[in-house]
Amino acid sequence: MTDTPSREVTISVIAAEAGVSAPTVSRVLNGRGDVAPATRERIESLIRAHGYRRRGGRSRERIGLLDLVFNDLDSPWAVEILRGVEDAAHTVGTGIVVSAIHRRAGSTRRWLENVRSRSSDGAILVTTDLDPALKAELRELHVPAVVVDPVGIPDLDTPTIGATNWAGGLSAIGHLTALGHRRIAFVAGRPELWCSRARLDGYRAGLETAGLAVDDDLVVPGEFDYESGFRAGEHLMGLADPPTAVFAASDQMALGVYEALRRGGLRVPADVSVIGFDDLPEAHWASPPLTTVRQPLADMGRLAVRTVHRIVRGEAIESPRVELATELVVRDSTAPPPGEG
Repeated sequence: MTDTPSREVTISVIAAEAGVSAPTVSRVLNGRGDVAPATRERIESLIRAHGYRRRGGRSRERIGLLDLVFNDLDSPWAVEILRGVEDAAHTVGTGIVVSAIHRRAGSTRRWLENVRSRSSDGAILVTTDLDPALKAELRELHVPAVVVDPVGIPDLDTPTIGATNWAGGLSAIGHLTALGHRRIAFVAGRPELWCSRARLDGYRAGLETAGLAVDDDLVVPGEFDYESGFRAGEHLMGLADPPTAVFAASDQMALGVYEALRRGGLRVPADVSVIGFDDLPEAHWASPPLTTVRQPLADMGRLAVRTVHRIVRGEAIESPRVELATELVVRDSTAPPPGEG
Protein backbone atom coordinates (compact mmCIF):
# COMPACT_ATOMS: atom_id res chain seq x y z
CA MET A 1 0.00 0.00 0.00
CA THR A 2 1.16 3.53 -0.70
CA ASP A 3 1.08 6.43 1.73
CA THR A 4 -1.20 8.36 -0.60
CA PRO A 5 -4.87 7.95 0.36
CA SER A 6 -7.40 7.03 -2.25
CA ARG A 7 -9.78 9.85 -3.03
CA GLU A 8 -12.61 7.37 -2.42
CA VAL A 9 -11.59 6.59 1.16
CA THR A 10 -13.28 8.65 3.86
CA ILE A 11 -13.66 8.34 7.59
CA SER A 12 -17.14 6.93 6.96
CA VAL A 13 -15.66 4.11 4.86
CA ILE A 14 -13.19 3.19 7.60
CA ALA A 15 -15.93 3.39 10.24
CA ALA A 16 -18.19 1.06 8.25
CA GLU A 17 -15.43 -1.52 7.78
CA ALA A 18 -14.47 -1.34 11.45
CA GLY A 19 -18.08 -1.59 12.59
CA VAL A 20 -17.89 1.64 14.59
CA SER A 21 -19.16 5.20 14.28
CA ALA A 22 -17.33 7.90 12.35
CA PRO A 23 -16.69 9.91 15.56
CA THR A 24 -14.88 6.86 16.99
CA VAL A 25 -12.53 6.83 14.00
CA SER A 26 -12.02 10.55 14.48
CA ARG A 27 -11.06 10.02 18.13
CA VAL A 28 -8.41 7.51 17.07
CA LEU A 29 -7.07 9.90 14.43
CA ASN A 30 -6.90 12.64 17.04
CA GLY A 31 -5.00 10.43 19.47
CA ARG A 32 -7.67 10.46 22.16
CA GLY A 33 -7.61 7.75 24.79
CA ASP A 34 -11.35 7.08 25.16
CA VAL A 35 -11.36 4.15 22.68
CA ALA A 36 -11.08 0.49 23.71
CA PRO A 37 -7.63 -0.98 22.83
CA ALA A 38 -9.04 -3.71 20.58
CA THR A 39 -11.20 -1.19 18.73
CA ARG A 40 -8.29 1.22 18.38
CA GLU A 41 -6.08 -1.54 16.95
CA ARG A 42 -8.75 -2.53 14.42
CA ILE A 43 -9.23 1.08 13.28
CA GLU A 44 -5.51 1.79 13.06
CA SER A 45 -5.02 -1.34 10.99
CA LEU A 46 -7.65 -0.17 8.51
CA ILE A 47 -6.15 3.32 8.42
CA ARG A 48 -2.80 1.82 7.50
CA ALA A 49 -4.31 -0.59 4.98
CA HIS A 50 -6.11 2.23 3.17
CA GLY A 51 -3.18 4.60 3.49
CA TYR A 52 -5.60 7.13 4.89
CA ARG A 53 -4.18 10.46 6.02
CA ARG A 54 -6.16 13.52 7.03
CA ARG A 55 -5.84 16.35 4.57
CA GLY A 56 -4.09 19.33 6.10
CA GLY A 57 -3.89 17.49 9.40
CA ARG A 58 -7.70 17.56 9.80
CA SER A 59 -10.37 14.91 9.27
CA ARG A 60 -12.53 17.29 7.28
CA GLU A 61 -14.58 15.88 4.41
CA ARG A 62 -16.85 17.79 2.06
CA ILE A 63 -20.33 16.57 1.18
CA GLY A 64 -21.05 17.04 -2.50
CA LEU A 65 -24.50 15.41 -2.64
CA LEU A 66 -27.13 14.71 -0.02
CA ASP A 67 -30.33 12.67 -0.40
CA LEU A 68 -33.51 13.97 1.25
CA VAL A 69 -36.26 11.36 1.42
CA PHE A 70 -39.94 11.85 2.32
CA ASN A 71 -42.77 9.37 2.41
CA ASP A 72 -44.90 12.05 0.77
CA LEU A 73 -44.32 15.59 -0.48
CA ASP A 74 -47.94 16.69 -0.64
CA SER A 75 -48.10 18.82 2.51
CA PRO A 76 -46.88 22.25 3.64
CA TRP A 77 -45.25 20.42 6.57
CA ALA A 78 -42.83 18.68 4.20
CA VAL A 79 -42.16 21.94 2.37
CA GLU A 80 -41.07 23.62 5.62
CA ILE A 81 -38.52 20.86 6.34
CA LEU A 82 -37.33 21.03 2.73
CA ARG A 83 -36.88 24.79 3.11
CA GLY A 84 -34.58 24.30 6.11
CA VAL A 85 -32.56 21.53 4.43
CA GLU A 86 -32.11 23.57 1.25
CA ASP A 87 -31.05 26.64 3.23
CA ALA A 88 -28.36 24.78 5.20
CA ALA A 89 -27.16 22.80 2.18
CA HIS A 90 -26.82 25.96 0.07
CA THR A 91 -24.72 27.58 2.80
CA VAL A 92 -22.15 24.77 2.69
CA GLY A 93 -22.29 24.16 -1.07
CA THR A 94 -24.01 20.75 -0.93
CA GLY A 95 -26.39 19.55 -3.63
CA ILE A 96 -29.76 18.06 -2.66
CA VAL A 97 -31.67 15.22 -4.33
CA VAL A 98 -35.29 15.07 -3.11
CA SER A 99 -37.26 11.81 -3.31
CA ALA A 100 -40.76 10.78 -2.26
CA ILE A 101 -41.24 7.04 -1.84
CA HIS A 102 -45.01 7.18 -1.20
CA ARG A 103 -44.93 3.96 0.87
CA ARG A 104 -45.21 1.94 -2.35
CA ALA A 105 -43.86 -1.59 -2.70
CA GLY A 106 -40.38 -1.55 -4.13
CA SER A 107 -39.95 2.23 -3.89
CA THR A 108 -37.33 2.01 -1.15
CA ARG A 109 -35.36 -0.50 -3.21
CA ARG A 110 -35.41 1.78 -6.25
CA TRP A 111 -34.29 4.70 -4.10
CA LEU A 112 -31.33 2.67 -2.79
CA GLU A 113 -30.34 1.78 -6.33
CA ASN A 114 -30.40 5.46 -7.23
CA VAL A 115 -28.29 6.31 -4.18
CA ARG A 116 -25.73 3.74 -5.28
CA SER A 117 -25.61 5.06 -8.84
CA ARG A 118 -25.19 8.72 -7.91
CA SER A 119 -22.74 8.14 -5.02
CA SER A 120 -24.57 10.21 -2.43
CA ASP A 121 -22.50 11.26 0.56
CA GLY A 122 -25.32 11.20 3.12
CA ALA A 123 -29.07 10.84 3.59
CA ILE A 124 -31.80 12.59 5.56
CA LEU A 125 -34.88 10.42 5.99
CA VAL A 126 -38.07 12.20 7.05
CA THR A 127 -40.77 10.32 9.00
CA THR A 128 -39.24 7.06 7.86
CA ASP A 129 -38.77 3.75 9.61
CA LEU A 130 -35.04 3.05 9.29
CA ASP A 131 -35.36 -0.71 9.63
CA PRO A 132 -32.27 -2.94 10.10
CA ALA A 133 -32.16 -3.98 6.44
CA LEU A 134 -32.23 -0.40 5.16
CA LYS A 135 -29.66 0.66 7.74
CA ALA A 136 -27.37 -2.21 6.74
CA GLU A 137 -27.58 -1.28 3.06
CA LEU A 138 -26.79 2.37 3.76
CA ARG A 139 -23.82 1.26 5.86
CA GLU A 140 -22.62 -0.93 2.99
CA LEU A 141 -22.86 2.09 0.70
CA HIS A 142 -20.97 4.18 3.29
CA VAL A 143 -23.88 6.65 3.40
CA PRO A 144 -24.44 8.08 6.90
CA ALA A 145 -28.10 8.76 7.65
CA VAL A 146 -30.04 11.08 9.93
CA VAL A 147 -33.75 10.56 10.61
CA VAL A 148 -36.05 13.55 11.06
CA ASP A 149 -39.25 12.88 13.01
CA PRO A 150 -38.67 9.11 13.41
CA VAL A 151 -41.59 6.73 12.97
CA GLY A 152 -40.96 4.43 15.93
CA ILE A 153 -38.89 4.54 19.09
CA PRO A 154 -35.66 6.30 18.06
CA ASP A 155 -32.70 4.01 17.42
CA LEU A 156 -29.66 5.29 19.29
CA ASP A 157 -27.42 3.87 16.55
CA THR A 158 -28.82 6.45 14.12
CA PRO A 159 -29.06 10.17 14.91
CA THR A 160 -32.64 11.42 15.07
CA ILE A 161 -34.07 14.92 15.15
CA GLY A 162 -37.55 15.68 16.37
CA ALA A 163 -39.51 18.15 18.46
CA THR A 164 -40.86 18.16 22.01
CA ASN A 165 -44.22 16.74 20.93
CA TRP A 166 -45.31 15.69 24.42
CA ALA A 167 -44.57 19.11 25.88
CA GLY A 168 -46.39 20.73 22.96
CA GLY A 169 -49.52 18.69 23.64
CA LEU A 170 -49.31 19.49 27.34
CA SER A 171 -49.05 23.24 26.67
CA ALA A 172 -52.04 23.19 24.30
CA ILE A 173 -54.29 21.53 26.87
CA GLY A 174 -52.94 23.75 29.65
CA HIS A 175 -53.99 26.80 27.61
CA LEU A 176 -57.50 25.43 27.06
CA THR A 177 -58.08 24.38 30.67
CA ALA A 178 -56.85 27.78 31.86
CA LEU A 179 -59.58 29.32 29.67
CA GLY A 180 -62.13 27.15 31.47
CA HIS A 181 -62.67 24.32 28.99
CA ARG A 182 -63.55 20.93 30.47
CA ARG A 183 -64.66 18.94 27.43
CA ILE A 184 -61.65 18.99 25.15
CA ALA A 185 -61.38 16.71 22.13
CA PHE A 186 -58.23 15.49 20.43
CA VAL A 187 -57.89 14.70 16.72
CA ALA A 188 -54.93 12.31 16.58
CA GLY A 189 -52.46 11.63 13.81
CA ARG A 190 -51.47 8.22 12.49
CA PRO A 191 -50.94 5.94 15.51
CA GLU A 192 -47.77 4.31 14.15
CA LEU A 193 -45.89 7.61 14.25
CA TRP A 194 -43.82 8.47 17.32
CA CYS A 195 -44.90 12.13 17.19
CA SER A 196 -48.58 11.14 17.13
CA ARG A 197 -48.27 9.04 20.25
CA ALA A 198 -46.28 11.73 22.04
CA ARG A 199 -48.89 14.42 21.28
CA LEU A 200 -51.65 12.12 22.48
CA ASP A 201 -49.75 11.45 25.68
CA GLY A 202 -49.29 15.20 26.15
CA TYR A 203 -53.05 15.68 25.70
CA ARG A 204 -53.80 13.06 28.33
CA ALA A 205 -51.21 14.49 30.73
CA GLY A 206 -52.72 17.95 30.31
CA LEU A 207 -56.17 16.69 31.22
CA GLU A 208 -54.86 14.77 34.21
CA THR A 209 -52.92 17.82 35.39
CA ALA A 210 -56.19 19.78 35.39
CA GLY A 211 -57.98 17.00 37.27
CA LEU A 212 -60.02 15.96 34.23
CA ALA A 213 -60.75 12.40 33.15
CA VAL A 214 -59.82 11.27 29.65
CA ASP A 215 -63.00 10.59 27.67
CA ASP A 216 -62.19 8.11 24.91
CA ASP A 217 -65.21 9.36 22.94
CA LEU A 218 -63.40 12.67 22.50
CA VAL A 219 -60.27 11.10 20.98
CA VAL A 220 -60.76 10.73 17.22
CA PRO A 221 -58.22 9.25 14.75
CA GLY A 222 -56.91 11.29 11.86
CA GLU A 223 -54.33 11.21 9.08
CA PHE A 224 -52.65 14.61 9.57
CA ASP A 225 -54.55 15.98 6.54
CA TYR A 226 -57.43 18.40 5.98
CA GLU A 227 -59.96 15.73 5.02
CA SER A 228 -59.51 13.66 8.18
CA GLY A 229 -59.77 16.82 10.29
CA PHE A 230 -63.03 17.67 8.58
CA ARG A 231 -64.44 14.19 9.22
CA ALA A 232 -63.31 14.33 12.85
CA GLY A 233 -64.96 17.72 13.33
CA GLU A 234 -68.25 16.45 11.92
CA HIS A 235 -68.12 13.41 14.19
CA LEU A 236 -67.32 15.40 17.32
CA MET A 237 -70.06 17.96 16.76
CA GLY A 238 -72.53 15.11 16.25
CA LEU A 239 -71.97 13.74 19.75
CA ALA A 240 -74.75 14.05 22.30
CA ASP A 241 -72.38 16.11 24.45
CA PRO A 242 -69.94 17.74 22.03
CA PRO A 243 -66.68 19.32 23.12
CA THR A 244 -66.20 23.04 23.66
CA ALA A 245 -62.63 22.84 22.39
CA VAL A 246 -60.69 20.72 19.88
CA PHE A 247 -56.93 20.14 19.84
CA ALA A 248 -55.81 18.76 16.49
CA ALA A 249 -52.41 17.08 16.07
CA SER A 250 -51.67 19.14 12.94
CA ASP A 251 -52.64 22.53 11.53
CA GLN A 252 -54.12 20.92 8.44
CA MET A 253 -56.47 18.83 10.55
CA ALA A 254 -57.34 21.89 12.64
CA LEU A 255 -58.34 23.74 9.46
CA GLY A 256 -60.46 20.76 8.48
CA VAL A 257 -62.20 21.08 11.86
CA TYR A 258 -62.76 24.78 11.04
CA GLU A 259 -64.69 23.81 7.92
CA ALA A 260 -66.78 21.20 9.72
CA LEU A 261 -67.73 23.80 12.33
CA ARG A 262 -68.56 26.39 9.66
CA ARG A 263 -70.84 23.98 7.83
CA GLY A 264 -72.51 23.13 11.12
CA GLY A 265 -73.29 26.77 11.78
CA LEU A 266 -70.76 27.06 14.62
CA ARG A 267 -68.25 29.86 15.14
CA VAL A 268 -64.57 29.72 16.12
CA PRO A 269 -63.93 30.56 18.94
CA ALA A 270 -67.33 31.83 20.13
CA ASP A 271 -68.84 28.31 20.07
CA VAL A 272 -65.79 26.03 19.84
CA SER A 273 -62.10 26.78 20.40
CA VAL A 274 -59.55 25.10 18.12
CA ILE A 275 -55.79 24.55 18.48
CA GLY A 276 -53.46 23.05 15.87
CA PHE A 277 -49.88 21.81 15.80
CA ASP A 278 -46.99 22.86 13.48
CA ASP A 279 -47.52 26.61 12.90
CA LEU A 280 -47.58 26.37 9.12
CA PRO A 281 -48.01 29.61 7.15
CA GLU A 282 -51.71 28.78 6.71
CA ALA A 283 -52.21 29.02 10.47
CA HIS A 284 -51.42 32.73 10.43
CA TRP A 285 -53.71 33.46 7.48
CA ALA A 286 -56.68 31.32 8.60
CA SER A 287 -59.91 33.04 9.62
CA PRO A 288 -59.67 33.44 12.52
CA PRO A 289 -55.86 33.07 12.83
CA LEU A 290 -55.16 29.68 14.38
CA THR A 291 -53.75 29.16 17.86
CA THR A 292 -51.18 26.41 17.43
CA VAL A 293 -48.08 24.71 18.77
CA ARG A 294 -45.11 25.89 16.77
CA GLN A 295 -42.83 23.08 15.66
CA PRO A 296 -39.44 24.33 14.36
CA LEU A 297 -39.65 22.39 11.10
CA ALA A 298 -37.15 24.43 9.10
CA ASP A 299 -34.70 24.35 12.02
CA MET A 300 -35.05 20.56 12.15
CA GLY A 301 -34.07 20.41 8.48
CA ARG A 302 -31.09 22.69 9.02
CA LEU A 303 -29.87 20.68 11.99
CA ALA A 304 -30.18 17.44 9.98
CA VAL A 305 -27.80 18.81 7.34
CA ARG A 306 -25.32 19.98 9.96
CA THR A 307 -25.48 16.59 11.69
CA VAL A 308 -24.70 14.67 8.49
CA HIS A 309 -21.77 16.99 7.85
CA ARG A 310 -20.40 16.40 11.34
CA ILE A 311 -20.61 12.62 10.89
CA VAL A 312 -18.84 12.72 7.53
CA ARG A 313 -16.10 14.93 8.97
CA GLY A 314 -15.65 12.48 11.82
CA GLU A 315 -16.76 14.96 14.45
CA ALA A 316 -18.72 13.91 17.50
CA ILE A 317 -22.39 14.87 17.60
CA GLU A 318 -23.85 16.26 20.80
CA SER A 319 -26.50 13.57 21.17
CA PRO A 320 -27.87 10.74 18.99
CA ARG A 321 -31.37 11.97 19.79
CA VAL A 322 -32.24 15.67 19.62
CA GLU A 323 -35.64 17.24 20.31
CA LEU A 324 -36.06 20.92 19.46
CA ALA A 325 -38.41 22.95 21.62
CA THR A 326 -42.01 23.58 20.64
CA GLU A 327 -43.86 26.78 21.54
CA LEU A 328 -47.53 27.61 22.00
CA VAL A 329 -48.55 30.48 19.72
CA VAL A 330 -51.81 32.04 20.90
CA ARG A 331 -53.89 33.71 18.21
CA ASP A 332 -57.65 34.21 17.80
CA SER A 333 -59.07 30.67 17.62
CA THR A 334 -59.25 30.09 21.37
CA ALA A 335 -61.45 31.74 23.98
CA PRO A 336 -63.36 30.77 27.14
CA PRO A 337 -66.22 28.30 26.51
CA PRO A 338 -69.69 29.66 25.80
CA GLY A 339 -71.25 31.23 28.88
CA GLU A 340 -67.88 31.97 30.52
CA GLY A 341 -65.29 34.71 30.29
